[in-house]
Amino acid sequence: MTASYRYDVEVLHLLVSPAHAYFGRASEGAADVPATDAGQATLVAGKGIVGDRFFGKAAHMDAAVTVFAVEALEAMAAELGTAPFDPLLTRRNVVIRGAELAPLLGHDFALETRGELVRLKAGRPAHPCVWMDEMLAPGAHKAMRGRGGVRCQVLSGGVLYRGPAVLVSPVPLDPGRAGDANLLRPSRLP
Repeated sequence: MTASYRYDVEVLHLLVSPAHAYFGRASEGAADVPATDAGQATLVAGKGIVGDRFFGKAAHMDAAVTVFAVEALEAMAAELGTAPFDPLLTRRNVVIRGAELAPLLGHDFALETRGELVRLKAGRPAHPCVWMDEMLAPGAHKAMRGRGGVRCQVLSGGVLYRGPAVLVSPVPLDPGRAGDANLLRPSRLP
C-alpha cells in the first residue's frame, strides 16, 4: 500500500462476539450471545479478530472484519426521527468516527492505534440485514443501505485499541461524507 492520505479518526467500539445473534426470523428474537465492546482487539492476517464469530472461517476470510462509520448511524437516526442508536446493535466490529469509508472499497488501507499498524483490504460493502428494522427502528434496514460500512480482509495483523487513531488511505476521503449513503456514487476503484 502506498499511503498518500492520513486521517485522524477515533476508534469508538471494537465488537468481538463468538457467535451470530441475527440469524433466523426477527419475530423469534435475536440470539442471546455474548458480545464484548473490547478496549483492544487482536487481528490475525488472513483470519480476522481473535475470538470473533468470523475468525478463521473459510467463507469469510476476505471479509472477516467490518469497519463502520458512526456518522452513518447518526444520520440514520436523524432521518428516522429517533433517538441515537447503540452502535453495537449493528454488530459491526470496528466503529470509527472521522472517515468516509466507501472510497476504500477495493483498496488496502491501515488503521494505526498506539503506534501499531493493522493493514486491511476493503473488499466489499457491508450490506445491512433486515434485523436492523427490529434491533434499531422500523425503516433502519432501508436507511442503512449504502452506508453499512466495509467488509475487510486482514492483511497484516496486530492490535487495535479504542481511542485516537489514524486511518492511512491510498485514496482521498471526505470525512464530511462519512454519514452519506453511497448507493449512486460512481466507483473510485482503479
